[in-house]
Amino acid sequence: MHTTVGWHVELEFEEDGRHTRAVALVRLPDGTEIRTQGHATRHNVDINQPRVGEEIAGARALNEIAMQLLTKAHVEIDDDSGRRSHSINV
Repeated sequence: MHTTVGWHVELEFEEDGRHTRAVALVRLPDGTEIRTQGHATRHNVDINQPRVGEEIAGARALNEIAMQLLTKAHVEIDDDSGRRSHSINV
């Protein structure tokens, strides 16, 4: 049997010319929502490249989602098995 599942991920950005803030949200089929933030700051000598700030801040927010998903999976494995499992690494 083949099952298809989809996750919805949203990314929003706020920028002020020097700082970029990303907010990431993932909605899982079990009703869980994970919301994280990522930040980027342009160094004074760098040219203003908003896209680069978005990529860095977005990657940091998505990385935090990944870490929280690994933790959630680890807890679910432990709860279902009744024992402490090996940690899950990236």
